[in-house]
Amino acid sequence: MAIKTIPLSSLEANPLRTLNDCANSGEPLLVELPDHRLVALQPVPNEADDSLIDELLASNASFQEMVAKSKASPRKEFVRAQT
Repeated sequence: MAIKTIPLSSLEANPLRTLNDCANSGEPLLVELPDHRLVALQPVPNEADDSLIDELLASNASFQEMVAKSKASPRKEFVRAQT
């Protein structure tokens, strides 16, 4: 498996393109910080194990807050678009 290393400035210059490239290639990407530490970005495959997704969501406090806010709000009826 190929691992590409890029400087932080490349990620900062065009974050969406860099992240899309990583996701589309399926290969991990190492971002080198100015102090020479490395941060790894790795795409999560579409066929990822549901427990992995559950664990990622369960460990994200802002996602948990969003779910709680959603649960507390009134429900709106789903209306299908006319075709």
